[in-house]
Formats: sequence, structure tokens, C-alpha cells
Amino acid sequence: MLQRYFSWARRMANQSPSRKAITDFHQLHSSGRKITEFHLSSIVKICGRVEALQEGRQAHCLLLKLGFNADFILMTTLLDMYSKCTNNQDACRVFDEMPHRDVVINSMISGLCRCHLPSYPIDLFTKMNQSERDVGTWNSLISGLGQNSEGRTALIFFGRMRVEGVEVDVMTVISVISICADMAMIIHAQQVHGLVIKSGFELYLPVGNAIVDTYAKCGCMGDACLCFQNMPFKNVVSWTSLISGYAKHGFGVEALEAFHQMEMEGVVPNKITFLGTLYACSHSGLLQEGWISFTTMVNKYSIAPTMEHYTCMVDLLARAARLYEAHEFIEKMPIKPDAKLLTAFLSSCCHHKNVELASAVGKKLLQLQPQEAGAYISLSNFYGLVGDMEGVANVRRLMLDRGIRKEKACTWIEISRKVHSFESGDRSHPDYQKM
Repeated sequence: MLQRYFSWARRMANQSPSRKAITDFHQLHSSGRKITEFHLSSIVKICGRVEALQEGRQAHCLLLKLGFNADFILMTTLLDMYSKCTNNQDACRVFDEMPHRDVVINSMISGLCRCHLPSYPIDLFTKMNQSERDVGTWNSLISGLGQNSEGRTALIFFGRMRVEGVEVDVMTVISVISICADMAMIIHAQQVHGLVIKSGFELYLPVGNAIVDTYAKCGCMGDACLCFQNMPFKNVVSWTSLISGYAKHGFGVEALEAFHQMEMEGVVPNKITFLGTLYACSHSGLLQEGWISFTTMVNKYSIAPTMEHYTCMVDLLARAARLYEAHEFIEKMPIKPDAKLLTAFLSSCCHHKNVELASAVGKKLLQLQPQEAGAYISLSNFYGLVGDMEGVANVRRLMLDRGIRKEKACTWIEISRKVHSFESGDRSHPDYQKM
């Protein structure tokens, strides 16, 4: 009997993340067969995987009805399900009702961060005694804050972690290096790199990949190349980080050379690798090489292009002033273009002052994203550039009627180990009068 329950639960858990598994569970329950904790654990995991909140709540009710609320593993699974469904309120309620909450504190912090409410895990963390925090607790908080664009706060907690004498591990340095990369904080990145060498983590492949990616994002391609060359092992992530770094800084030829070297060493590229090569060709004017890269991806490696690949190809053609070829490429795409692709193409049409294509693409973009201010501003600016003041007035009137307002742009720079952020017309900075 027990083997049959295990068999059903295993079959449910291994099914593709679809509603069919949930339907099968409902049929099992309706048949009157006994529901065990193994069944509930499987269905709750599936609900979390496909973000089926309503069905997850029903499973929660059944769990309480059957008296499994004291099952620690099952309650942990339930907590994870609510976290994946970004339901912070129910996740907190489950956590409060759990026995041995201290054992799952790390999962709770990660789950709350996944709900995009970073103040909750910070509050939960600060209420803990110092003796209750292990390296996993610190890692959960630092990583979660980084994923919620709270990099500065994450680095503050990393500093506290070091002050309290908690020994960092591989996960700690990967999280902190990634945060430094996202915020282009080169000084902090170099300090963490020193900690990596001191701790003996430089031989770990994920750490090496993160360091190469960080130096590349910070614009230090020389350091990125040096770290890449010193890596004892390299995988597709290592090569992709280097290629993408070259691409973002305009080194198109170097990016393609790295790609060819990668192939010679027998490393199989993935879709992200090709995204890097296409981006490199687009921003370096390598039209022929871009077409070769695209066809290689499709024909040689059987990788289906995503919207990002199509966007790079359109941008490649448009930057080469092949606007009508780019438009034909868009029309023949097997998937409908998204707003990002159309925005890139509209920008190129505006740059080359092609009134016909700019007007057509601009109207499509407004239909696709009627609440996005950027599309209105781009189209309005184009009409102003070609002297069509009536077009400018029509777009501005449409923005007013729809209540569309443009958000201020923001940028930041690191000076003397401190990150300064600015908005357009911002006077909040203490030294704004000197700027």
C-alpha cells in the first residue's frame, strides 16, 4: 500500500508543470481514496511550480482537515509554495503556525525576498539573536536583497557579517560579487576578489565565472581577460561572460574571436552565448558576421531564436541603414514582435529620419503598450525632429487623455567607494549646486 502511495506521488512530482497534475489530484480525491502526506507534498510542490495559488490554498485546507499541520516537512513545502506564488500574507501565516520555526528561518527569508518585500526579511533577520544566525541565514538575506535591487543594503549586511566574524562561504562571495557587478562597484568588487583569493575560493568555477562577469560589467575588460585566462576550468558560462563583456564595450571582433576559440575547444554555445555574439555584431557594424552567427545558431546548433535574438538582428540591420530589410525581417518573424523590438526599430527609423516606417512602427507600439510613456516620447520627438508639429500635438494630446506621464531617468556613479545616484533635475544631492 505504501509503495503505491509513493509511486503516485513520484509520478505526480515528475510530471511536466501543467494543470493536468492538479486535475489528476482532484480526481484522486473525488474517488474517495485515502490522501496521505506524500500526495499533499507532491501537489503543493506542483502548485508552487506553476503558481497555482487557488489550488494551493485548497490543498492547504485539506492538509489542515486531515491533521497534517504538525508535519514539519509538509509545512515547509507549503511555505515554499506561497513564497513562489508571491503571497506574502499566507506565507507569514504558515510560518507563524509552524513548529520548530528556527529550522526554516532561511527558507522564510528567501521566500519573503521572492515576494519582493525586502523589509519583511530584514525585520525578521534583525529580530534574531546573533547566535541564531548561521552563514546560510546571512546568505539568504544578502542574496535576496540583491535580487530585489537592494544592493546597497545587501552590502551593508555583508559588512555586518564580516564584523560579527561569520565565516563566508562560496555562496556568500558569489552573491556579493554579483551585486557589485549589477551596481558597477569596481572598488568593492576588487575587495571581494581579494577575499576570494584569501579564502581559496578562486578554484570554484561559479566564483571564477562571477568574477569575470563582474570585471566585464564594470568596464575592466583587461582584468576580466586576465581572470578568464587564469581559470583552471572553463564552461559555457565562462566563455559567454567574456563574449558578452566584449560585446557590451564595443569589441565586436574580439567577441567573435573568443566565440571561435570556444568552438575550437569543444565548448557548445547556448542561446545566451549567441545573444552576446549578435549584440557584438550589432554594436560594431558587423552585418555579414551577424547573419553568419544567426544562421549558425539555427542551422548548426538547432537553437530556436528568442525575441532577444530577433531584436538583435533587427537592430543589426537598422544600424546598417537597412531599414526596409529590417521591416521585412520583422514581418516574416514566426512570433509577434514585442515592445522592446519595436522600440529599438523606431529609434533607428527616427535616427535615419524615415517618416513612413517611423509612423507605422510608432502606431503599432502605441497599440501594444498604450500605458508606456517611452513610446509616446519617442514618437513625439521624431515628429518634432522632422518638423511635424501637428504630429507632436496629437501624440501629446493622446498622452494627456490617457493620463500617461514619463518617469524620470536615473543614473549612478561610484566615487571614493560611495555610489551617488541622480535623476533628471534632481536637487536632493547635497552637492548638487557644485555639479
